[in-house]
Amino acid sequence: MTVGEARELFAYNAWANRRFFAALESLPAESYFRDLKSSHGGLHGTLCHIVWAEELWLNRWLARPNSAVPQVRDLTTLAAARARWEAIETERDRFLAGLTERRLDESLAVKPSGGGAYLHTFREMFRHAVDHSSYHRGQLVTLLRQVSATPPGTGLITFYRERRTSTA
Repeated sequence: MTVGEARELFAYNAWANRRFFAALESLPAESYFRDLKSSHGGLHGTLCHIVWAEELWLNRWLARPNSAVPQVRDLTTLAAARARWEAIETERDRFLAGLTERRLDESLAVKPSGGGAYLHTFREMFRHAVDHSSYHRGQLVTLLRQVSATPPGTGLITFYRERRTSTA
């Protein structure tokens, strides 16, 4: 992975997240907040988990402490989740703008809340962060279908196709 590829992966991640925020805005509150018995409850819980994890990883990369509120329990609305994510996205863009090839090979000690300590390169952490969000966006697809809503297409190939079309 190069710096350019890292930036491209996070551009894809942001594009996909934006598409989900837009899709969720049209849902009735009852559907958005319904407990669908998924690993994070339903749509709101799963979306907030994505936001929380993206903030957690960014804080690690910036050598900041974890959030004082676990799993963003303070995000009680879609608008609050979107505002938090947009702030994270803005800050991550600044971080990525200063990223160097050398930094990609640097390692960082990561201490998950479940215990243990692991050493990961920035390359590994970047891949994981995007993979994690993609995994949970896949869950959002299923949850949207359970409330009879149409999920947005967020495949990487769709991102490439749209980006190519918009620059042509």
